[in-house]
Amino acid sequence: MSRDRYVDFLRAWAIVLVVLGHWLITALLHGPDGELTAPELLATVPWTQWLTLLFQIMPLFFLAGGHAAGGSWARTRAAGGTATGWVGRRAVRLLLPTALYGAPVLLAVAICSAVGVDPDTLALVGWAMAMQFWFLPVYLLLSALTPVLHTAHRQWGLAVPAAMGAIALAADTLVLTVHAPYVGLLNYVLVWGVAYQLGFCWRDGLLTERRPLLPAAMAAGGALAFAALVAVGPFPVSLILVTGQNPSNTNPPSAAMLSWAVAQAGACLLAAPAIRRLLDRERVWRAVRPVGGVSMTLYLWHMLPVLIVAAAFYLTGLAPEPALDSAAWWALRAPWLLVLGAVLTGVVTGLRPLEGTLIRQYERSRPDAAPYRPWLLWSGLAACAMALTRFATQGFAPDGRFPALPALGLAVGTALMLLHRRPADGRSERAENTEGPKGALEEAA
Repeated sequence: MSRDRYVDFLRAWAIVLVVLGHWLITALLHGPDGELTAPELLATVPWTQWLTLLFQIMPLFFLAGGHAAGGSWARTRAAGGTATGWVGRRAVRLLLPTALYGAPVLLAVAICSAVGVDPDTLALVGWAMAMQFWFLPVYLLLSALTPVLHTAHRQWGLAVPAAMGAIALAADTLVLTVHAPYVGLLNYVLVWGVAYQLGFCWRDGLLTERRPLLPAAMAAGGALAFAALVAVGPFPVSLILVTGQNPSNTNPPSAAMLSWAVAQAGACLLAAPAIRRLLDRERVWRAVRPVGGVSMTLYLWHMLPVLIVAAAFYLTGLAPEPALDSAAWWALRAPWLLVLGAVLTGVVTGLRPLEGTLIRQYERSRPDAAPYRPWLLWSGLAACAMALTRFATQGFAPDGRFPALPALGLAVGTALMLLHRRPADGRSERAENTEGPKGALEEAA
């Protein structure tokens, strides 16, 4: 009963919109030689880039994540827990579902590569199965930095996200003016970190109780800044990466993305009272809560149904193929989404028992408040973050080959993070886990 239903709703809503957005813009057509192609809708039909204003909802996921992480870390710190134990718990709960997803995908890539599947096809499928991985290393890093970020929040409050935003704008300026791409990498942490840090402020009332007009100012100011940066600045309207588009709003996150994140956060806070009243209705809450509980599974596995449906209907020639962007093509988006939703429901239903077994096994050997070898955690975290970054940028089958080094990095990194000892007594266990297994899993997701 102590959980904030609105925070759970935001996470569920963000994941559902991301999944629907990816499915909506996925186009499958047969090429002139009969091969199955996946034209990039946002590049082929430019007006669809405006749809990304509705479906780029990840700022709210980071906002809700910051709210939940701030509360979890504050409770752990008050109970005498350690940063290492807290970071280890959250990181492992994020990586267990990721490993469960990555292992069979990598096995399939290895088999396909060994039997001689066309490298271009394998590379395309490998990219589709890894396109969502960009989020994971960023979220892992912000989780690892939470004790430091929360300390800064307690000291300086709203000045922290303001400073992070200012540095992000300076970095973006350097990227645009002197073409310093490595400086732009900072914005993956800074821009998404602003939303994460605003989650701390939201939880502690700095955005609402003490400054009731601030959410409206954030929503209006962020939206106006985004409009100006797109209309008279160099930035595109698309909030999703479009091939050949430079600059991009996501690679790295730009000033326009920062503006949109602030606008979304403000709009979210304005909508909170009305949606909270709706979520107080048990029927509504019973519909929302299960989605929040499987949000990580939905996020990781949502492109598998695309491959299944493509094999069943497009490779066999059963699916009609009207011209891209025609009225008939858009009309077929409805059954396309429904079929994908049905397949994903079956996938998630089948995976839940296995995920539950992994989580229960982890809970029986959760990290101690003072692990014997904390360096194992941080080394494992670094290895996993680098491997996931490699998958996110190159896919599971770069150039149609098995990615041996990233696969090894993910396996070794996960193993290092799991090498911890059981608590010697119940005190540290209680200090490190105050929400219970199910709540903590939902919070980590």
